[in-house]
Amino acid sequence: MASRTSAFDLSKCARPNILKLQPYRCARDDYKDDGTNVLLDANENAYGPGLALDAAGNLPAASTVNDAGSPQIDFLGLNRYPDPYQIELKKLLCNLRNTKVHTQKDLTPDNLFVGVGSDEAIDALVRCFCVPGRDKIITCPPTYGMYAVTADVNDVEIVKVPLDADNGFQLQTDKINEALSADERIKLVYICSPGNPTANLIRKEDILKVLEHPTWNGVVIVDEAYIDFAPEGSSLAEWVNEWPNLVVMQTMSKAFGLAGIRLGSVFTTPEIATLLNNMKAPYNIPSPTSVIAQAALAPKNLAVMDQNRTNIITQRERMLAEMPKIPGVGRFLGGQASNFLLVQILDSNGKPDNVTALGAYEAMAEKKGVVVRFRGKEYGCEGSLRVTVGTEDEVTRFLKELKVVLHSLHTGTQV
Repeated sequence: MASRTSAFDLSKCARPNILKLQPYRCARDDYKDDGTNVLLDANENAYGPGLALDAAGNLPAASTVNDAGSPQIDFLGLNRYPDPYQIELKKLLCNLRNTKVHTQKDLTPDNLFVGVGSDEAIDALVRCFCVPGRDKIITCPPTYGMYAVTADVNDVEIVKVPLDADNGFQLQTDKINEALSADERIKLVYICSPGNPTANLIRKEDILKVLEHPTWNGVVIVDEAYIDFAPEGSSLAEWVNEWPNLVVMQTMSKAFGLAGIRLGSVFTTPEIATLLNNMKAPYNIPSPTSVIAQAALAPKNLAVMDQNRTNIITQRERMLAEMPKIPGVGRFLGGQASNFLLVQILDSNGKPDNVTALGAYEAMAEKKGVVVRFRGKEYGCEGSLRVTVGTEDEVTRFLKELKVVLHSLHTGTQV
């Protein structure tokens, strides 16, 4: 076919903020999995789904979730659109979080929005509350990268109030409140707790101080993707019954080991939940996702999830004990409330160093088949790697290969 001429100019047709957008990236953009790698880069649950599956990992084709909590999918019913309301799923999610730790009020399905992972909720909240080209959000670096990507996509300015890197990566509450007082265009504050990549819980009293701001008209969003690895009673989901401008996001990707079904939940007031549900696509949760999520919340499968979580915490404690014995491993940054750790890598002079950390990250992936995450370019994280807690065998391999790689980098020898 002969070439055609056109007046089309992408650089002038696409929105300027999309043309300059820096997309969210992960380690697997650089290192594809060939089936043999140890993947300790994306904070997945290496012990697998929190489901009581058979030895082959098969899901029987039947009609619904059976009494034992086994996931049974009506494959013949996939010609029908899924339930747009997901009330039964929402009831189970509420049951999980109605712990009576923070309030005697019950969460109900009216408090919930469910979406395609937490990322749908992050985007929906920006679109709900922020006018493109005018309004702003606050993020607290170092933090999850999708808050910024979503803001950029929606042409919403980002005001950065970094965490206090010298004091365990906690909120700088006074600075946040000063920013809120100074600019009424700030509509959202995104707080990640436990933090990513810091693995620390944000103090409840600091979140409370932001909620108590006397004049700010905006929404506080607490992202609790890793909350089930934190101590019991850490979730603030129940707080949404006490605060009209609080949103708490959670996911089934981490502790539940169900990253592949893409199911995120938002606990908030019925008024905010109504807005989010009004905005969503009509059938945003696929039927298989809903069935598997409901099965995972049945008692039998919650026990599987709890055992997997216990195994992860055991391996996390092992890593905390054994990694510092490896020459070239520095101190752990942040906290220990998640299924990953943020750790400094030292140069031959014993100082945290991005060159050494990046070299270790690359050598581990390219030559040893162990993929972690280099985080040294983020605020307060110089010379650091973020390492997901794997299975016992994966942790054994990681510790062995890290020791070899760091020795090679410090001595200038070949891996």
